[in-house]
Amino acid sequence: MNKYMKKNAESISKKIALNGLFITLALILSYLESLIPIPFFIPGMKLGLANLAVMCSLFLFDAKSAFIVDLLRIIIIFMLFGNTTSLIFSLFGGMFSLLVMILLHKSGRFGIVSISSAAGICHNMAQLAAASFLIGAFSYTLYTVILWFAGLFTGLITGMVCGIILNRIKDYEPHKKI
Repeated sequence: MNKYMKKNAESISKKIALNGLFITLALILSYLESLIPIPFFIPGMKLGLANLAVMCSLFLFDAKSAFIVDLLRIIIIFMLFGNTTSLIFSLFGGMFSLLVMILLHKSGRFGIVSISSAAGICHNMAQLAAASFLIGAFSYTLYTVILWFAGLFTGLITGMVCGIILNRIKDYEPHKKI
């Protein structure tokens, strides 16, 4: 095994290990988030903490890694705690917000907090669209403004926390203690 192949194998192993940790983190955060009572009148509203893991994977690695983390998180949470409706809402919101994150990240014009805020808004709008489609009633569109601000607020928080995590991970060197 030449020097390049060895370094590449180590890099791939680190990527797989970190993405495994991100998937685990996303599952734990999803579960913990379900235990937090949100004092809002919007049914099913969450803080979006599991999105931290998806964003970290996107910013540290690539879109493919983030997609895998997001999809596995959605599927595993569905298998453990969900129902078909929650799966549909999670897929709509999760995949659409991930697409927005990937496009904004690839543009190179936006920072982590901006991308996270846009993703939070788009996640809520996609779930609203899913609700309107599934139920057939468009009365849910009255929540648009509330969900827009909720997505913005939670996206801001998530983006700031993601920035802190990424700075910690990037500063880490194998010979240093965390």
